[in-house]
Amino acid sequence: MSPEPASVRVLQRIELCDTDVTGHYHHSTVIRWVESAEQTLLHRIGLDHLPVMPRVNYTAGYRRRLWRHEIVQTRLRVEAVGRTSLRYLFDVTTGGDPSVEGELTVVKVDTETGATRPFDEQERKLLLESGEQEGDFLGRGPAGPAGRDPNTTPLARPSGDHWGIGYG
Repeated sequence: MSPEPASVRVLQRIELCDTDVTGHYHHSTVIRWVESAEQTLLHRIGLDHLPVMPRVNYTAGYRRRLWRHEIVQTRLRVEAVGRTSLRYLFDVTTGGDPSVEGELTVVKVDTETGATRPFDEQERKLLLESGEQEGDFLGRGPAGPAGRDPNTTPLARPSGDHWGIGYG
């Protein structure tokens, strides 16, 4: 069996600051989730010493709305490692249903000069062969009403108005 590229899954709750006036998540929230997953992945495979790599391409296809208090899982996977660039594929799901799919390309640069720097063989190996890593997950707290864990159970979606815009 051949080695798999590095990947990670991270759970997060959609907070009020992640939403817009319609009550569902704002499109800019996704890049924060992806960058958080990236930092977790680099830490897990021992590459958190790399400088923050400038983003040179970001695309996202939005499939369904996500609402405040929902729990989302962001999955990030190394797709390709070039000489100086790294391309990730990502998806955001809730309840197993895809909500967002996309890709992010970053470039490794020298922090002092800003010039591109090639990935060395060890970095390339870790990125391309580390497989799935343990993610950062919401912690388990005391069980709430009816045994529900308030840290991992999404709250009910607000009913909204007749246009389907949620409040809360």
